[in-house]
Amino acid sequence: MERLSVLGLDIGRKRVGVAGCDGLGLGATAITTVIRKSYPEDVAAFEQLVRDREATALVVGLPYTMDGAEGKQAASVRRYAERLGKSLDLPVQYIDERLSSVEAEEAIKQTGRSPSRHKPEIDRRAAAILLQRWLDRRDREDA
Repeated sequence: MERLSVLGLDIGRKRVGVAGCDGLGLGATAITTVIRKSYPEDVAAFEQLVRDREATALVVGLPYTMDGAEGKQAASVRRYAERLGKSLDLPVQYIDERLSSVEAEEAIKQTGRSPSRHKPEIDRRAAAILLQRWLDRRDREDA
């Protein structure tokens, strides 16, 4: 079985939550949150993550509207992701991220903590949720 190393990204205006998967592609884990600065600084941070994780692809959550349309936010995420993919020389795949942040916030609330004080953690958890969705869909399609 070929080793799988993919980074899941939850791209926001201020931060990017990052998740990775195990080598078998079974489970996603929250890794870090990249605070967006200038584009060159963002790329440098992602280059290091790609090297460290030996990543071969990016899975990016697209924030569709609740009716399934791509709005302005999704267009902005797509532009950033495409540019980042080119800079890193990695293919980019997309997955619906609807409600992943809500799910991440609920997980934080269940620990008795305030989501508003743990936004970087929410971003990481949301990235892990969307990457897990992608891994699960990939498994179903391969079956």
